[in-house]
Amino acid sequence: MSERLFTALQALPDERVLLSGNGQARTAAALRLDIERLSMRLRQLDANVLALLADNGPAWVTADLAALKAGVAQLPLPGFFSDAQLIHALQSTGADLLLTDQTARIVGLELGFREIGAWDGLALLHRQVTPASLPPGTAKISFTSGSTGQPKGVCLSAPGLLDTAEAVSAALADLPIDRHLSVLPLALLLENVAGVYAPLLRGAEVALPKLADMGWRGMAGFDPRQLARQVETRRPASLILVPELLKAWTLALQADNRRAPASLQFVAVGGARCDAALIQRARAIDLPAFEGYGLTECGSVVSLNRPGADQPDSVGRPLRHVRVRVDAGREIQIESRAFLGYLDTPRIAPVNRGGEFTTGDLGHLNAAGFLRLSGRRKNLIITAYGRNVAPEWVEAALLAQPEIAQAVVTGEARPWLAALLVPAGDVEAAAWATTLAAAVARANRELPDYAQVGDWLVRAPFTPANGLATGNGRPVRAAILQQHAAAIESLYTDKESAHVVL
Repeated sequence: MSERLFTALQALPDERVLLSGNGQARTAAALRLDIERLSMRLRQLDANVLALLADNGPAWVTADLAALKAGVAQLPLPGFFSDAQLIHALQSTGADLLLTDQTARIVGLELGFREIGAWDGLALLHRQVTPASLPPGTAKISFTSGSTGQPKGVCLSAPGLLDTAEAVSAALADLPIDRHLSVLPLALLLENVAGVYAPLLRGAEVALPKLADMGWRGMAGFDPRQLARQVETRRPASLILVPELLKAWTLALQADNRRAPASLQFVAVGGARCDAALIQRARAIDLPAFEGYGLTECGSVVSLNRPGADQPDSVGRPLRHVRVRVDAGREIQIESRAFLGYLDTPRIAPVNRGGEFTTGDLGHLNAAGFLRLSGRRKNLIITAYGRNVAPEWVEAALLAQPEIAQAVVTGEARPWLAALLVPAGDVEAAAWATTLAAAVARANRELPDYAQVGDWLVRAPFTPANGLATGNGRPVRAAILQQHAAAIESLYTDKESAHVVL
């Protein structure tokens, strides 16, 4: 139950700083008091679902914990969601309370919210709405970006979320982690659970700068040097990155002939497949990067590499809170207590009895117990020659090249594979053809002939804002291939049109 987390907070010294950021330093005593006051207010308002749309900061974490304590379902809303996605999330969950630093945006959605007060710099909005039918025990509703259509609401239990946090904390118990720096938006479950709950369980400080201060620039991308400055200033022991951010930071440090600060003990990398060569490049400049694997439906983290238990090209050993098996079709099945069901489609198995979740991911467990991924079942490409190719495998080889920021590979029923490439920020447009051709050639040397990229096109970045990437930067394959279908077709019907930017 969530009491495990609050018991851990209660045992900490009053003066210990647990949350910092935006000019605040919240001690254990202050955090406990704020949680109690806000949770009491949520009960008085008889809240059903508390939505939270705000920048990273202590206020976000305190509100999240207060909802957990009050037994109110919490709906984290990513700032990168479009208005249509916000409307879908708020309407489908029946959210009746909302804390936000974007009042005008919410009022403009015309969903009936009106401001009734304020709390810790955030506006408190309320509306009268018919409660949604949520699975019993829903503590958090996390919307996955999905590959098609509207985001999908995943209903999660408090015991399952705390299982994950405790397992992450236990896996890293022997590392001297006293401060975690939140780099990803808190609305992403990975940062929320592994980057907040897990550090708090061990009494570590969570540093929470605003996202813009961390280097996030919206449509303009990400500034890795801003991240580097924050790490050098705040001296965290741990942080969580997606592969694209690890790559950008690694390249920036290499370009500046610098190394990562000695304070870093552990950098978790997840959210998408990460090439082993990128991990090794990061470690060569003292970035202690370790890849992991997880799913929203399983409460986030499922497996994790760590110092002393690390294998290249694997996503680590499964943590203690899950049971992982690979079926006869090589699909990964996971049992945990986190997943209660999707909105409007509750899970049949009661949460306390467990039940497997079919991930759609292909892979295997090796003799040493490390999990290796080979791709998504629904993404599997069968070429015109009958060869099966997981596009994630080829994309990882492409993304290992410094000149390539994003890559999506296609080639179903085709004689060879094609790729849509987004150049890295430091690649000049005039040099795209030559530079990217060399990068693709290097990647191809690591691949068998049937998995090599035969041709490619340059494209603008895939981002959450244009609907072509998830919140953690993973390209939305179906949407990308649909949007660029005509250009892809041109590669196969007229090779003379290759490398044209449209």
